[in-house]
Amino acid sequence: MNNYKIIKSCKDIDFSQVWEILHFYGLSDLDIDTQENAFKSSYAVVFLMNGKKIIGVGRAVSDGITLAALCNIAVRDEYRGKGLGKVILDSLLEEVEGCNVILYTHPKHIGLYEHWGFSKLKTGYAIFNDEEHYRNERFIE
Repeated sequence: MNNYKIIKSCKDIDFSQVWEILHFYGLSDLDIDTQENAFKSSYAVVFLMNGKKIIGVGRAVSDGITLAALCNIAVRDEYRGKGLGKVILDSLLEEVEGCNVILYTHPKHIGLYEHWGFSKLKTGYAIFNDEEHYRNERFIE
């Protein structure tokens, strides 16, 4: 699919659409304003646009030197299977080139990222604000 534009800025982004995409996949339960603040505070952002419609999103949190964490990578359901997730991933990886990269995703998508060259961590830990939710969703044991 070539009917999209890559945007790497939060300027003029409709964050209600970002919320809609992330909420659909269970990747965020943040309200729209908080989601906007999270993206605006990120080291790098990627939005795929088809006209005024956001069809994919992703962001990186990083020091820009040694470590980056990729998160909130998602493509609208009706656009899945067209390689757009990989476009988002590759765009973010370009922004954090030279850094060690960790990825935060929903457990049901792990196989996809392994297919794209990511390896499972053996030494990762997390503290979540809503531990019960993340345990039920199988993010943590």
